[in-house]
Amino acid sequence: MKFALLTSLLLTTALHAADKPFTMPGLKQDIEFAKAGDVSLTLDAFVPEGEGPFLTCILVHGGGFTKGDKHSFIKPLFEPLSKAGFTWFTINYRLAPQHAWPACADDVASAIQWVKAHAAEYKVDVNRIAIIGESAGGHLVSWAGVTSKGNTRVAAVVPFYAPHDLVVQVERRKALGGLGGLIGTEKLNEAALKKLAEISPLNHVRSGLPPFLQIHGDKDVTVPLSQSVNFEAKMKAAGNRCETIVVPGGIHGMGGWEKLGSDYQAQMIAWLRKTLK
Repeated sequence: MKFALLTSLLLTTALHAADKPFTMPGLKQDIEFAKAGDVSLTLDAFVPEGEGPFLTCILVHGGGFTKGDKHSFIKPLFEPLSKAGFTWFTINYRLAPQHAWPACADDVASAIQWVKAHAAEYKVDVNRIAIIGESAGGHLVSWAGVTSKGNTRVAAVVPFYAPHDLVVQVERRKALGGLGGLIGTEKLNEAALKKLAEISPLNHVRSGLPPFLQIHGDKDVTVPLSQSVNFEAKMKAAGNRCETIVVPGGIHGMGGWEKLGSDYQAQMIAWLRKTLK
């Protein structure tokens, strides 16, 4: 009886916490950056005090392409980026299975274009824009980094524990999982593998790409560290700059790194300042 009561109390507390609106001083919320059919795509924006323009980051959350929003999973970066004096944006994008590929990738590209178009309003330095994503968001920022050009090109890319090779991911699990909704099939067959190969950033690496900083825990069993190791090797072979910060003991999800004593946030900010000086 006591256990049931405790479980009920914990569940109620969790539900109330989830319902509590996210707030942060100086954060402008729910700004529409694009309309995709009847879907309003929104972002939040933080702009430092001062004249600017400032080094700018666009944040892309994870969630296996099927869940999450602009306040999910990526939130541990909000305060460090604010204290660093960067302008930053955190974005929503369309999720699978309701919206198949390339909807999510198109939304990231739209966000980059919107940020550049509104640079003066948000004190954005258009020559110093970095995109940062974690997990599925890491895949999306890497995809943007290896495929974008013109007004969607950015100056730097920071993927956290990104699945750069989706074929390896499904072959490890012997199942499509949430990736089935992303590509519009539940059958793990040759056609599905071909599609996953086509949308894997690893297979689009070429020369002339912006610098990448990968951040990955060495205890990640969801997206193994080998994904970042292999991506770095291919980037360097193509003549690009790519570095990897390995977080000892880090599992999948930066929210679990708080107790590790890692300074990955400070290292990331130092890298951004040096790379985008």
